[in-house]
Amino acid sequence: MASRTPNRTERRADTAVVGGGIVGLAHALAAARRGDRVVLFERDDHSVGASIRNFGMIWAIGQQRGAIYERALRSREIWLEIADRTGLWAVPAGSLHLAHHPDEVAVLEEFVATTPAARERGTELLSARETVARSHAAHPDGLLGAMWSPTELNVDPRHAIPAVAAHLADEYGVDVRFGATVRGIDLPTVSTTAGDWRVDRVFVCSGNDFATLYPEVFADSGLVRCKLQMLRTGVQPGGWQLGPMLCGGLTLLHYAAFEKLAAREALDRRMRAELPFHRDNGIHVLLSQTADGRLTIGDSHAYATTHDPFESEEINAAIMDYLAGFARLPDTTVTERWSGFYPSLRDGRTELVTDPEPGVTVVNGVGGAGMTLSFGLAEELVAAR
Repeated sequence: MASRTPNRTERRADTAVVGGGIVGLAHALAAARRGDRVVLFERDDHSVGASIRNFGMIWAIGQQRGAIYERALRSREIWLEIADRTGLWAVPAGSLHLAHHPDEVAVLEEFVATTPAARERGTELLSARETVARSHAAHPDGLLGAMWSPTELNVDPRHAIPAVAAHLADEYGVDVRFGATVRGIDLPTVSTTAGDWRVDRVFVCSGNDFATLYPEVFADSGLVRCKLQMLRTGVQPGGWQLGPMLCGGLTLLHYAAFEKLAAREALDRRMRAELPFHRDNGIHVLLSQTADGRLTIGDSHAYATTHDPFESEEINAAIMDYLAGFARLPDTTVTERWSGFYPSLRDGRTELVTDPEPGVTVVNGVGGAGMTLSFGLAEELVAAR
């Protein structure tokens, strides 16, 4: 599009990023590391979306095998680099997929046998005895074993996201503009409530607000919104620490890493017969911990263009009931409940990346894997543009 004559309020940057969630922060970091002058715009005064409403799990083991798994591992490296530079709480806790049924063991055995990339990084099967030695939170009743993966990293999202934003400003000089809404993009001008900016390139990482800029892109994208429910306990007594992050058999039906395994079909049949409510509501249960010792528990998944704003206590009860089957915790008193919303692609794609006009790249649709994939994805995209 034709450029406009600069006015007095226009400022200059090489790259502008729209969105202050993890996807936007990751693209700002990648551009700044390339040497760009970067400005980031976030309409809210601080991040309040999916990037702070999650487990804080950098969950490589669940990602699609191959290039996406490697992307997750690269993201993990960047998280650790940032933690080393800033003191950000980031614990390489690893994960345990607990198996209390033979069909769950069968899926885990097939996964380990057919995924050399995970084995090379230390993923292995454990006996029941080895599992409870690794995790005092694993419920021993009926436990048959587990899959241990050392690659999963635990951060505290409510603190991590602001810390990354501060790191961008302090370390790389990124102009981070919270409380600034982008009104429109007409390169080289980006019009915002913080004035007009002249830039060479824009990354639009608007997350759940995906219909404001370039709505025609999203109308044809296949994106829908995922609504999830999550819970958090209070600080666990006596400084109790979870150790490895935990999940059960339902998780094997949720993540792409397990989708093409032959043993998964029998597990799915049993789960649908025994836990139809869980399956109908997209429930699988993960357990992580925050820096101050609280436990984060969830979640459910519902997909639609528009969701009602209400939480279901039946869903929350189902989550907690399933958790009790695989985890022993000192105190399960719930102190917080919330809903999260994020854009999701339902056709097997791991992200939506498109260039609606020269110099503008829209990045969205990373689903529930934003914390796990964004740093690696951004590094790839910025290098290619």
